Amino acid sequence: MKLSPVLFAKAIADETRQNIMKLVCCKWLSVSEIVEKVGYSQPTISHHLAILRDAGLVNIREEGKQTFYSLNQENIAVCCGQLMIKFAPENKVTEAIVKVVNA
Repeated sequence: MKLSPVLFAKAIADETRQNIMKLVCCKWLSVSEIVEKVGYSQPTISHHLAILRDAGLVNIREEGKQTFYSLNQENIAVCCGQLMIKFAPENKVTEAIVKVVNA
């Protein structure tokens, strides 16, 4: 899957999706667990998870009838790097990242 900085930016622009990302960072949670913690309806959470999935920002694991999600930290880092290269190419941090990537 090719990661899109535009889809990434759109996905993280919503506060509910940011909250979901915080919840699933470094752990697997089921949709029902996310619903319980965020406090929105299951269809609303599923909608937000679909946007995060389409942007490549979450990992998905199915167990029986349940679906579990965790944050895809590698894709987050790649997308952040792409944004830095595109919009802050002369920044010292961006230059350091480019050196590491090209090494």
